[in-house]
Amino acid sequence: MSVPVPPLTIITRRSFVTTSAAALTAMIPRATLGAARPRPTAPQLAWQRDELAMFLHFGVNTFTDREWGDGTEDPAIFAPANLDPRQWARTARDAGFRAMILTAKHHDGFCLWPTRTTTHSVKRSPWRGGHGDVVREFVDACRAERLRPGLYLSPWDRNNPTYGDSPRYNNLYCDQLSELLTNYGKLAEVWFDGANGEGPNGKRQVYDWPRIWSLVRRLQPDAVMFSDAGPDVRWCGNEKGEAGDPNWSSVDPNAVTFPGASGPGVTRALLHGDPAGSAWRPAEADTSIRPGWFYHAAEDDRVRTGDQLFDLYLSSVGRNSKLLLNVPPTRDGVLHDTDIAHLKEFQRLRSSLLGDDLAANARVTWQTDWRAADIDLGRSVTIGVARLEEDIAHGQVVSAYSLLGSDGGAWRAFLRGTTIGYARIARFEPTRVRRVRLTIDDALAPPVKVVVRLYAA
Repeated sequence: MSVPVPPLTIITRRSFVTTSAAALTAMIPRATLGAARPRPTAPQLAWQRDELAMFLHFGVNTFTDREWGDGTEDPAIFAPANLDPRQWARTARDAGFRAMILTAKHHDGFCLWPTRTTTHSVKRSPWRGGHGDVVREFVDACRAERLRPGLYLSPWDRNNPTYGDSPRYNNLYCDQLSELLTNYGKLAEVWFDGANGEGPNGKRQVYDWPRIWSLVRRLQPDAVMFSDAGPDVRWCGNEKGEAGDPNWSSVDPNAVTFPGASGPGVTRALLHGDPAGSAWRPAEADTSIRPGWFYHAAEDDRVRTGDQLFDLYLSSVGRNSKLLLNVPPTRDGVLHDTDIAHLKEFQRLRSSLLGDDLAANARVTWQTDWRAADIDLGRSVTIGVARLEEDIAHGQVVSAYSLLGSDGGAWRAFLRGTTIGYARIARFEPTRVRRVRLTIDDALAPPVKVVVRLYAA
């Protein structure tokens, strides 16, 4: 039985509630209606369901108090007194994270594993008597705490003399990558960026991305690859931890073709995706819990609070993205007490604010075409947060939606938006309701049932 949709009476006390969904979706090509929609692979779906991953920037910069090393650092300065990747993993797991990514090599070229490709590595460090392997301890800790491990291998190498001699360095880079992909078990994500600069030989490197990506696909077929250009997961276009709004997981693969690409339309493509895109490439929103990416003692009083982290959660996971939050280890090789405390508060806020779904036992009546649902909560409650979810295993199609509420009187719209995708989590003015109505106001293809979760203000 069809549910009639009443005229909208918009609450105007918060601007995001009143954004015109019609205006934001006006640019969607109508030709996409009814067309085959891209869908995620099993690894992409598992990656998105993680929701939260922890990034760990750790290396010689930790000991020089710099953000970017220049490649001239003495490996002997790398000497963590109490390295404890298990503590990193326990902290991540207790805070609700499901994956971790380590900087196996940053731009300075220092390798955190005993590679055969260079002497600029932990082999030349006094740590563990020159027999240590941070990557090994990291992946072992992840698996012990049931987290999915990932690795970042910087393409830019400011130490290696072959950098800029493109064929030679591409061979060396692929050798390093092969070591990481074959010696440390199954990886969930391999993280690339487009960092590029002049090498020690005064030359600029040209990366062989097709070769690099095919190597990962062959050696780690279940790992997703991140970069500006994917090919599996794209950058969100900023380092603020904010996904675009709207945010489509579909993209035009010709809009950003290689990591580090720039030019008209690139930022927009990264932020918003493309509703008419032919490839599934969801956005990863990365940022740091501190102002810098590596640990600096001077930033100990500038760590994001639990409230600020929750806001990041809303602007990343809550906008159909995944949050990659950097939490850098100290010179001792452990996470700082302040960072841990704020991560615990972040977890507590998510549990308290999103722990009791007031619609869990509601009576729900859907239209046969899944474009509207009446949700009878059975009692009057005050709500202030909603979480909507498309079944992205079938793709992403919703381009405009509204939530309306009634407490026995007239229906009033309290939330409007554009894309939903994996999740749309939004706060709104606290609203007293007994019944809630979801309407799918526009879609690129026939929608499937949208999950509606409602939480107290």
